[in-house]
Amino acid sequence: MGNIIIEVENLSKLYRLGELGTGTLSHDLNRWWAKLRGKEDPYAKLGSVNDRAAKADSAYAWALQDINFKVAQGEVLGLIGRNGAGKSTLLKVLSRVTQPTRGQIRVKGRIASLLEVGTGFHPELTGRENIFLNGAIMGMTRAEIRRKFDEIVDFAGVSRYVDTPVKRYSSGMYVRLAFAVAAYLEPEILIVDEVLAVGDAEFQKKALGKMKNVSEQQGRTVLFVSHNLGAIEALCHKGVLLDKGTVRCAGDIHQTIMSYLTMNKVAENQTYRGDGVIRRAELQVDGEVIKYNSSLRVKVLFESDHHIKNLVLGIVIKDIYDTPMIAVNNKHYSNDRINAQETMKGTVVVDFPSLSLLPGEYKIDLFLGDGTIDIDVAENAMYFSVEESSFARTVNQLDYRLNKVFINEIKWNYKPE
Repeated sequence: MGNIIIEVENLSKLYRLGELGTGTLSHDLNRWWAKLRGKEDPYAKLGSVNDRAAKADSAYAWALQDINFKVAQGEVLGLIGRNGAGKSTLLKVLSRVTQPTRGQIRVKGRIASLLEVGTGFHPELTGRENIFLNGAIMGMTRAEIRRKFDEIVDFAGVSRYVDTPVKRYSSGMYVRLAFAVAAYLEPEILIVDEVLAVGDAEFQKKALGKMKNVSEQQGRTVLFVSHNLGAIEALCHKGVLLDKGTVRCAGDIHQTIMSYLTMNKVAENQTYRGDGVIRRAELQVDGEVIKYNSSLRVKVLFESDHHIKNLVLGIVIKDIYDTPMIAVNNKHYSNDRINAQETMKGTVVVDFPSLSLLPGEYKIDLFLGDGTIDIDVAENAMYFSVEESSFARTVNQLDYRLNKVFINEIKWNYKPE
Protein backbone atom coordinates (compact mmCIF):
# COMPACT_ATOMS: atom_id res chain seq x y z
CA MET A 1 0.00 0.00 0.00
CA GLY A 2 1.25 3.48 -0.86
CA ASN A 3 1.45 6.49 1.38
CA ILE A 4 -1.69 6.62 3.57
CA ILE A 5 -3.37 9.99 3.08
CA ILE A 6 -6.69 9.36 4.92
CA GLU A 7 -7.04 7.23 8.03
CA VAL A 8 -10.34 6.84 9.85
CA GLU A 9 -10.44 5.12 13.24
CA ASN A 10 -13.59 4.24 15.20
CA LEU A 11 -15.43 7.22 13.73
CA SER A 12 -18.97 7.76 15.08
CA LYS A 13 -21.50 10.53 14.66
CA LEU A 14 -24.56 10.92 16.90
CA TYR A 15 -27.53 13.13 16.03
CA ARG A 16 -30.49 14.24 18.10
CA LEU A 17 -33.64 13.49 16.11
CA GLY A 18 -36.11 16.22 15.30
CA GLU A 19 -34.13 19.14 16.70
CA LEU A 20 -31.34 21.48 15.73
CA GLY A 21 -28.35 21.73 18.03
CA THR A 22 -27.91 19.53 21.06
CA GLY A 23 -31.35 20.01 22.54
CA THR A 24 -31.90 21.41 26.02
CA LEU A 25 -29.59 23.32 28.38
CA SER A 26 -29.74 20.39 30.82
CA HIS A 27 -28.40 18.07 28.10
CA ASP A 28 -25.55 20.47 27.39
CA LEU A 29 -24.69 20.68 31.11
CA ASN A 30 -24.77 16.91 31.47
CA ARG A 31 -22.46 16.54 28.47
CA TRP A 32 -20.08 19.18 29.86
CA TRP A 33 -19.97 17.50 33.28
CA ALA A 34 -19.27 14.08 31.73
CA LYS A 35 -16.51 15.51 29.55
CA LEU A 36 -14.95 17.30 32.54
CA ARG A 37 -14.71 13.95 34.38
CA GLY A 38 -13.33 12.17 31.32
CA LYS A 39 -16.54 10.16 30.88
CA GLU A 40 -18.42 9.17 27.74
CA ASP A 41 -21.25 11.35 26.44
CA PRO A 42 -24.24 10.09 28.52
CA TYR A 43 -26.62 10.46 25.58
CA ALA A 44 -24.39 8.44 23.24
CA LYS A 45 -25.43 5.32 25.18
CA LEU A 46 -29.07 5.93 24.28
CA GLY A 47 -28.60 6.25 20.54
CA SER A 48 -30.48 3.83 18.29
CA VAL A 49 -29.15 2.26 15.10
CA ASN A 50 -29.44 4.34 11.92
CA ASP A 51 -32.28 2.37 10.34
CA ARG A 52 -34.45 4.71 8.28
CA ALA A 53 -37.25 2.11 8.05
CA ALA A 54 -37.53 1.47 11.79
CA LYS A 55 -39.64 3.48 14.20
CA ALA A 56 -37.53 5.71 16.45
CA ASP A 57 -37.16 4.37 19.97
CA SER A 58 -34.73 7.05 21.14
CA ALA A 59 -34.26 10.80 20.77
CA TYR A 60 -30.76 10.07 19.47
CA ALA A 61 -29.52 8.05 16.49
CA TRP A 62 -26.08 6.99 15.29
CA ALA A 63 -25.66 8.28 11.75
CA LEU A 64 -22.21 6.62 11.80
CA GLN A 65 -20.85 4.07 14.23
CA ASP A 66 -17.30 2.71 14.54
CA ILE A 67 -16.18 3.44 10.97
CA ASN A 68 -12.66 2.27 10.09
CA PHE A 69 -10.80 2.46 6.76
CA LYS A 70 -7.64 3.81 5.12
CA VAL A 71 -7.05 5.43 1.74
CA ALA A 72 -3.66 5.58 0.04
CA GLN A 73 -2.41 8.47 -2.07
CA GLY A 74 -3.65 8.26 -5.65
CA GLU A 75 -6.48 5.83 -4.86
CA VAL A 76 -10.09 6.38 -5.91
CA LEU A 77 -12.43 5.13 -3.18
CA GLY A 78 -16.10 4.51 -3.95
CA LEU A 79 -18.63 4.88 -1.15
CA ILE A 80 -21.86 2.99 -1.80
CA GLY A 81 -24.97 2.10 0.14
CA ARG A 82 -28.70 2.74 0.27
CA ASN A 83 -30.21 6.14 0.89
CA GLY A 84 -29.73 7.01 4.55
CA ALA A 85 -26.81 4.63 5.05
CA GLY A 86 -24.52 7.45 6.23
CA LYS A 87 -22.51 8.21 3.08
CA SER A 88 -23.11 11.96 2.99
CA THR A 89 -22.62 12.27 6.74
CA LEU A 90 -19.25 10.54 6.41
CA LEU A 91 -18.17 12.93 3.66
CA LYS A 92 -19.26 15.93 5.73
CA VAL A 93 -17.20 14.72 8.67
CA LEU A 94 -14.17 14.12 6.43
CA SER A 95 -14.65 17.58 4.91
CA ARG A 96 -14.86 19.09 8.44
CA VAL A 97 -18.33 20.44 7.78
CA THR A 98 -19.41 18.72 10.98
CA GLN A 99 -17.48 17.23 13.88
CA PRO A 100 -17.51 13.53 14.82
CA THR A 101 -19.00 12.50 18.16
CA ARG A 102 -16.00 10.27 18.76
CA GLY A 103 -13.15 8.67 16.86
CA GLN A 104 -10.23 10.09 14.90
CA ILE A 105 -9.55 11.24 11.34
CA ARG A 106 -6.02 11.78 10.04
CA VAL A 107 -5.78 13.63 6.74
CA LYS A 108 -2.64 14.71 4.88
CA GLY A 109 -3.19 17.55 2.44
CA ARG A 110 -5.86 19.95 1.28
CA ILE A 111 -9.43 18.77 0.70
CA ALA A 112 -11.79 20.09 -1.96
CA SER A 113 -15.39 18.93 -1.44
CA LEU A 114 -18.39 18.93 -3.72
CA LEU A 115 -21.15 17.82 -1.36
CA GLU A 116 -24.31 19.48 -2.63
CA VAL A 117 -25.39 22.12 -5.11
CA GLY A 118 -24.09 25.51 -3.98
CA THR A 119 -21.56 24.26 -1.41
CA GLY A 120 -18.76 26.77 -0.97
CA PHE A 121 -20.19 29.41 -3.32
CA HIS A 122 -21.51 32.83 -2.32
CA PRO A 123 -24.71 33.40 -4.35
CA GLU A 124 -24.22 37.18 -4.62
CA LEU A 125 -20.72 36.87 -6.08
CA THR A 126 -20.00 36.23 -9.75
CA GLY A 127 -18.51 33.04 -11.09
CA ARG A 128 -15.14 34.78 -11.41
CA GLU A 129 -15.24 36.05 -7.84
CA ASN A 130 -16.23 32.64 -6.48
CA ILE A 131 -13.31 30.99 -8.28
CA PHE A 132 -10.84 33.35 -6.63
CA LEU A 133 -12.63 33.08 -3.27
CA ASN A 134 -12.47 29.27 -3.26
CA GLY A 135 -8.84 29.32 -4.32
CA ALA A 136 -7.98 31.71 -1.48
CA ILE A 137 -9.80 29.48 1.02
CA MET A 138 -7.63 26.58 -0.15
CA GLY A 139 -4.50 28.64 0.46
CA MET A 140 -3.62 29.43 -3.15
CA THR A 141 -2.16 32.75 -4.24
CA ARG A 142 -3.95 34.99 -6.72
CA ALA A 143 -1.26 34.24 -9.33
CA GLU A 144 -1.78 30.47 -8.92
CA ILE A 145 -5.53 30.83 -9.33
CA ARG A 146 -5.09 33.07 -12.37
CA ARG A 147 -2.99 30.39 -14.09
CA LYS A 148 -5.84 27.89 -13.67
CA PHE A 149 -8.67 30.32 -14.33
CA ASP A 150 -9.11 29.75 -18.09
CA GLU A 151 -9.03 25.95 -17.70
CA ILE A 152 -11.70 26.11 -14.98
CA VAL A 153 -14.04 28.31 -17.03
CA ASP A 154 -13.50 26.27 -20.20
CA PHE A 155 -14.17 22.95 -18.44
CA ALA A 156 -17.32 24.30 -16.80
CA GLY A 157 -18.56 25.82 -20.06
CA VAL A 158 -19.68 29.09 -18.39
CA SER A 159 -17.42 31.62 -20.13
CA ARG A 160 -20.40 33.71 -21.22
CA TYR A 161 -21.72 33.95 -17.66
CA VAL A 162 -18.50 34.07 -15.66
CA ASP A 163 -19.20 37.67 -14.58
CA THR A 164 -22.82 36.96 -13.66
CA PRO A 165 -23.79 36.32 -9.99
CA VAL A 166 -24.03 32.58 -9.50
CA LYS A 167 -27.49 32.90 -7.93
CA ARG A 168 -28.72 33.31 -11.52
CA TYR A 169 -27.07 30.05 -12.66
CA SER A 170 -29.08 26.92 -13.31
CA SER A 171 -28.35 23.97 -11.03
CA GLY A 172 -26.40 22.34 -13.87
CA MET A 173 -24.21 25.42 -14.39
CA TYR A 174 -23.68 25.65 -10.63
CA VAL A 175 -22.47 22.07 -10.41
CA ARG A 176 -20.24 22.33 -13.50
CA LEU A 177 -18.44 25.37 -12.14
CA ALA A 178 -18.21 23.96 -8.61
CA PHE A 179 -16.71 20.72 -9.88
CA ALA A 180 -14.24 22.53 -12.14
CA VAL A 181 -13.08 24.70 -9.24
CA ALA A 182 -12.69 21.69 -6.96
CA ALA A 183 -10.79 19.64 -9.55
CA TYR A 184 -8.53 22.28 -11.10
CA LEU A 185 -7.35 24.03 -7.95
CA GLU A 186 -5.25 20.92 -7.29
CA PRO A 187 -6.29 19.65 -3.88
CA GLU A 188 -4.54 16.56 -2.57
CA ILE A 189 -7.97 15.04 -1.86
CA LEU A 190 -11.13 15.50 -3.96
CA ILE A 191 -14.45 14.53 -2.36
CA VAL A 192 -17.47 14.27 -4.66
CA ASP A 193 -20.99 13.39 -3.54
CA GLU A 194 -23.95 12.43 -5.75
CA VAL A 195 -24.27 16.02 -7.06
CA LEU A 196 -22.82 15.10 -10.47
CA ALA A 197 -26.21 13.52 -11.24
CA VAL A 198 -27.52 17.08 -11.65
CA GLY A 199 -25.34 17.59 -14.73
CA ASP A 200 -26.13 16.29 -18.20
CA ALA A 201 -24.66 13.06 -19.61
CA GLU A 202 -21.87 14.86 -21.47
CA PHE A 203 -20.69 16.68 -18.37
CA GLN A 204 -20.90 13.55 -16.22
CA LYS A 205 -18.59 11.82 -18.70
CA LYS A 206 -16.17 14.76 -18.58
CA ALA A 207 -16.24 14.82 -14.78
CA LEU A 208 -15.56 11.08 -14.48
CA GLY A 209 -12.70 11.43 -16.95
CA LYS A 210 -11.25 14.32 -14.94
CA MET A 211 -11.44 12.37 -11.68
CA LYS A 212 -9.68 9.45 -13.35
CA ASN A 213 -7.01 11.83 -14.65
CA VAL A 214 -6.29 13.56 -11.33
CA SER A 215 -5.88 10.13 -9.74
CA GLU A 216 -3.78 8.35 -12.35
CA GLN A 217 -1.80 11.24 -13.82
CA GLN A 218 -1.48 13.57 -10.83
CA GLY A 219 -1.47 11.07 -7.95
CA ARG A 220 -4.38 12.73 -6.14
CA THR A 221 -6.90 10.91 -3.97
CA VAL A 222 -10.62 10.86 -4.81
CA LEU A 223 -13.59 9.86 -2.63
CA PHE A 224 -16.66 9.33 -4.80
CA VAL A 225 -20.28 8.68 -3.78
CA SER A 226 -22.73 7.60 -6.46
CA HIS A 227 -25.67 5.26 -7.03
CA ASN A 228 -24.37 4.69 -10.57
CA LEU A 229 -22.62 1.38 -9.92
CA GLY A 230 -21.23 1.28 -13.45
CA ALA A 231 -19.43 4.59 -12.89
CA ILE A 232 -18.23 3.48 -9.46
CA GLU A 233 -16.77 0.23 -10.81
CA ALA A 234 -15.13 1.92 -13.82
CA LEU A 235 -13.54 4.69 -11.77
CA CYS A 236 -12.74 3.30 -8.32
CA HIS A 237 -10.00 0.98 -7.13
CA LYS A 238 -11.51 0.15 -3.75
CA GLY A 239 -14.91 0.50 -2.14
CA VAL A 240 -16.62 0.92 1.21
CA LEU A 241 -20.19 -0.33 1.62
CA LEU A 242 -22.14 1.45 4.35
CA ASP A 243 -25.28 -0.04 5.87
CA LYS A 244 -27.22 1.63 8.70
CA GLY A 245 -24.21 3.76 9.63
CA THR A 246 -21.68 0.93 9.81
CA VAL A 247 -19.15 -0.56 7.39
CA ARG A 248 -20.62 -3.75 5.98
CA CYS A 249 -17.85 -4.45 3.49
CA ALA A 250 -14.58 -2.79 2.40
CA GLY A 251 -11.89 -3.70 -0.10
CA ASP A 252 -11.88 -4.59 -3.80
CA ILE A 253 -14.48 -2.48 -5.60
CA HIS A 254 -16.02 -5.39 -7.53
CA GLN A 255 -16.50 -7.47 -4.39
CA THR A 256 -17.93 -4.45 -2.58
CA ILE A 257 -20.48 -3.86 -5.35
CA MET A 258 -21.48 -7.52 -5.40
CA SER A 259 -21.98 -7.39 -1.61
CA TYR A 260 -24.23 -4.37 -2.10
CA LEU A 261 -26.29 -6.11 -4.79
CA THR A 262 -26.60 -9.24 -2.66
CA MET A 263 -27.66 -7.13 0.32
CA ASN A 264 -30.36 -5.45 -1.77
CA LYS A 265 -31.49 -8.79 -3.15
CA VAL A 266 -32.03 -10.30 0.26
CA ALA A 267 -33.26 -7.25 2.13
CA GLU A 268 -35.32 -5.13 -0.23
CA ASN A 269 -35.52 -5.78 -3.94
CA GLN A 270 -36.41 -9.43 -4.36
CA THR A 271 -40.15 -9.75 -4.90
CA TYR A 272 -42.23 -12.92 -5.27
CA ARG A 273 -45.90 -12.89 -6.15
CA GLY A 274 -48.20 -15.65 -7.28
CA ASP A 275 -48.66 -19.28 -6.30
CA GLY A 276 -45.13 -19.93 -5.09
CA VAL A 277 -44.41 -22.34 -7.94
CA ILE A 278 -40.82 -21.15 -8.32
CA ARG A 279 -38.83 -22.82 -5.55
CA ARG A 280 -35.31 -21.77 -6.42
CA ALA A 281 -33.37 -20.03 -9.18
CA GLU A 282 -29.71 -20.53 -9.97
CA LEU A 283 -27.22 -18.86 -12.25
CA GLN A 284 -24.32 -20.76 -13.81
CA VAL A 285 -21.47 -19.25 -15.80
CA ASP A 286 -18.39 -20.64 -17.54
CA GLY A 287 -15.46 -19.62 -15.36
CA GLU A 288 -15.56 -17.01 -12.63
CA VAL A 289 -16.67 -14.00 -14.67
CA ILE A 290 -19.03 -13.15 -17.53
CA LYS A 291 -17.67 -11.09 -20.40
CA TYR A 292 -19.17 -9.65 -23.57
CA ASN A 293 -20.50 -12.43 -25.85
CA SER A 294 -19.99 -15.14 -23.21
CA SER A 295 -22.59 -17.79 -22.42
CA LEU A 296 -25.01 -17.88 -19.51
CA ARG A 297 -27.12 -20.66 -17.99
CA VAL A 298 -30.25 -20.08 -15.92
CA LYS A 299 -31.72 -22.96 -13.91
CA VAL A 300 -35.23 -22.63 -12.47
CA LEU A 301 -36.52 -25.23 -10.03
CA PHE A 302 -40.30 -25.35 -9.64
CA GLU A 303 -42.99 -27.41 -7.92
CA SER A 304 -46.77 -27.11 -7.90
CA ASP A 305 -49.88 -29.04 -7.00
CA HIS A 306 -51.61 -27.69 -10.10
CA HIS A 307 -51.18 -29.35 -13.47
CA ILE A 308 -50.10 -27.08 -16.33
CA LYS A 309 -50.17 -28.67 -19.78
CA ASN A 310 -47.77 -26.29 -21.48
CA LEU A 311 -45.47 -24.57 -19.03
CA VAL A 312 -44.17 -21.20 -20.19
CA LEU A 313 -41.06 -19.71 -18.63
CA GLY A 314 -40.20 -16.07 -19.28
CA ILE A 315 -36.83 -14.51 -18.53
CA VAL A 316 -36.09 -10.78 -18.51
CA ILE A 317 -32.54 -9.50 -18.03
CA LYS A 318 -32.44 -5.87 -16.85
CA ASP A 319 -29.72 -3.34 -16.09
CA ILE A 320 -29.45 -1.65 -12.68
CA TYR A 321 -31.94 1.02 -13.82
CA ASP A 322 -34.56 -1.71 -14.50
CA THR A 323 -34.30 -1.21 -18.27
CA PRO A 324 -35.03 -4.55 -20.02
CA MET A 325 -32.03 -5.71 -22.07
CA ILE A 326 -33.23 -9.18 -23.07
CA ALA A 327 -36.75 -10.65 -22.81
CA VAL A 328 -37.47 -14.22 -23.94
CA ASN A 329 -39.83 -17.10 -23.24
CA ASN A 330 -40.08 -20.62 -24.60
CA LYS A 331 -43.48 -20.10 -26.25
CA HIS A 332 -43.00 -17.02 -28.42
CA TYR A 333 -39.24 -17.08 -28.98
CA SER A 334 -38.50 -20.78 -29.29
CA ASN A 335 -39.81 -24.01 -30.72
CA ASP A 336 -39.08 -25.72 -27.41
CA ARG A 337 -42.13 -26.77 -25.41
CA ILE A 338 -42.07 -27.59 -21.71
CA ASN A 339 -44.64 -30.37 -21.39
CA ALA A 340 -45.06 -31.19 -17.73
CA GLN A 341 -47.66 -33.88 -18.37
CA GLU A 342 -46.92 -36.23 -15.50
CA THR A 343 -45.68 -34.01 -12.75
CA MET A 344 -45.38 -30.36 -11.82
CA LYS A 345 -41.98 -30.70 -10.25
CA GLY A 346 -38.74 -30.26 -12.10
CA THR A 347 -36.04 -27.98 -13.47
CA VAL A 348 -35.96 -25.80 -16.55
CA VAL A 349 -32.44 -25.15 -17.83
CA VAL A 350 -32.03 -22.23 -20.24
CA ASP A 351 -28.73 -21.73 -22.08
CA PHE A 352 -27.89 -18.37 -23.63
CA PRO A 353 -25.03 -18.99 -26.11
CA SER A 354 -23.85 -15.38 -26.24
CA LEU A 355 -24.87 -12.25 -24.34
CA SER A 356 -24.09 -8.90 -25.94
CA LEU A 357 -24.08 -7.02 -22.64
CA LEU A 358 -21.60 -4.27 -21.89
CA PRO A 359 -19.71 -4.26 -18.55
CA GLY A 360 -21.99 -3.57 -15.60
CA GLU A 361 -24.44 -5.10 -13.15
CA TYR A 362 -27.60 -6.93 -14.24
CA LYS A 363 -30.73 -8.46 -12.69
CA ILE A 364 -33.05 -11.24 -13.81
CA ASP A 365 -36.85 -11.44 -13.54
CA LEU A 366 -38.59 -14.81 -13.92
CA PHE A 367 -42.19 -15.40 -15.04
CA LEU A 368 -43.83 -18.84 -14.93
CA GLY A 369 -47.26 -19.41 -16.45
CA ASP A 370 -49.40 -21.28 -18.97
CA GLY A 371 -49.00 -18.87 -21.87
CA THR A 372 -51.99 -16.69 -20.99
CA ILE A 373 -51.39 -15.67 -17.38
CA ASP A 374 -48.42 -15.53 -15.04
CA ILE A 375 -48.87 -18.09 -12.29
CA ASP A 376 -45.70 -17.10 -10.47
CA VAL A 377 -43.35 -14.12 -10.73
CA ALA A 378 -39.90 -13.63 -9.18
CA GLU A 379 -38.60 -10.09 -9.72
CA ASN A 380 -34.88 -9.40 -9.18
CA ALA A 381 -34.46 -13.13 -8.56
CA MET A 382 -30.76 -13.16 -9.49
CA TYR A 383 -27.90 -10.77 -10.04
CA PHE A 384 -24.79 -11.03 -12.14
CA SER A 385 -21.95 -8.83 -13.33
CA VAL A 386 -20.40 -8.50 -16.79
CA GLU A 387 -16.68 -7.76 -16.67
CA GLU A 388 -14.68 -5.37 -18.84
CA SER A 389 -13.22 -6.81 -22.07
CA SER A 390 -11.30 -5.29 -24.95
CA PHE A 391 -13.98 -6.28 -27.45
CA ALA A 392 -16.80 -4.72 -25.43
CA ARG A 393 -15.14 -1.31 -25.72
CA THR A 394 -15.68 -1.37 -29.48
CA VAL A 395 -19.39 -2.14 -29.26
CA ASN A 396 -21.73 0.62 -30.29
CA GLN A 397 -24.26 1.74 -27.66
CA LEU A 398 -27.02 0.97 -30.15
CA ASP A 399 -25.86 -2.64 -30.33
CA TYR A 400 -26.04 -2.69 -26.55
CA ARG A 401 -29.66 -1.58 -26.57
CA LEU A 402 -30.66 -3.95 -29.38
CA ASN A 403 -28.84 -6.86 -27.71
CA LYS A 404 -28.12 -9.09 -30.66
CA VAL A 405 -28.87 -12.38 -28.98
CA PHE A 406 -29.73 -15.10 -31.46
CA ILE A 407 -33.10 -16.11 -30.05
CA ASN A 408 -33.33 -19.33 -32.03
CA GLU A 409 -30.04 -20.50 -30.52
CA ILE A 410 -31.30 -20.33 -26.95
CA LYS A 411 -31.78 -23.85 -25.63
CA TRP A 412 -34.63 -24.79 -23.28
CA ASN A 413 -34.47 -28.11 -21.47
CA TYR A 414 -37.04 -29.49 -19.05
CA LYS A 415 -36.04 -32.17 -16.57
CA PRO A 416 -38.92 -33.64 -14.56
CA GLU A 417 -38.33 -35.00 -11.07
